[in-house]
Amino acid sequence: MEGASPAPAGEELELVLLEGQPEEGTPLNGTVQVIPAGDEPCPAQANKESPWSSCNKIVFGKCKLWMVITSIFLVLIIEIIIGLCLSGVTYVDEDENEVLELSSNKTFLVMLKIPEECVTEEELPHLLTKRLTDVYSTSPALRRYFTSVEIFDLSGENSTVIYHLQFGVPSDNENFMKYMMSEELVLGILLQDFHDRNIPGCESLGLDPASLLLYG
Repeated sequence: MEGASPAPAGEELELVLLEGQPEEGTPLNGTVQVIPAGDEPCPAQANKESPWSSCNKIVFGKCKLWMVITSIFLVLIIEIIIGLCLSGVTYVDEDENEVLELSSNKTFLVMLKIPEECVTEEELPHLLTKRLTDVYSTSPALRRYFTSVEIFDLSGENSTVIYHLQFGVPSDNENFMKYMMSEELVLGILLQDFHDRNIPGCESLGLDPASLLLYG
């Protein structure tokens, strides 16, 4: 229209602003995304780690830290066990290996009364000779001094047998004869053996103290 006057500049600016507002509220992809407030991870929880997580760290290859620590403890335990075993095997008793100078002999007479149920055993005196040899040759206290045992007298009338015991002892050693080679010790070792091991068919042999005498 030729007679119409042009619109003021301020009114044109308002029209442009109003027309652009609906387009600004529309998302670029045409959809609206809603993020729930409860699904957002808490910063404190995200940074918190398990106290054992450091043990699961890879040290090298596929080996983890807990594997390395366990292996070290196992190696230490095995070394301790092996050390204890070797120390027990390699221990040397100096007293056992000491070379004794036995310059004199000590003899004892052992009289043993044979029970009635054993009198018919003809081989019994010889079996007892072997028995006495084993007793004193294996005794921890007297085996280093024991020399021999033999039948000294055999009496069929009163059913007794007398054995001659011989030991090697150091000369001029009163304490040795008093404590290590006393009659009580020599007889006590034999009595204990008869109580520990009975002879089949002659179980009462040596059990009566009156039937076993020792003379020095």
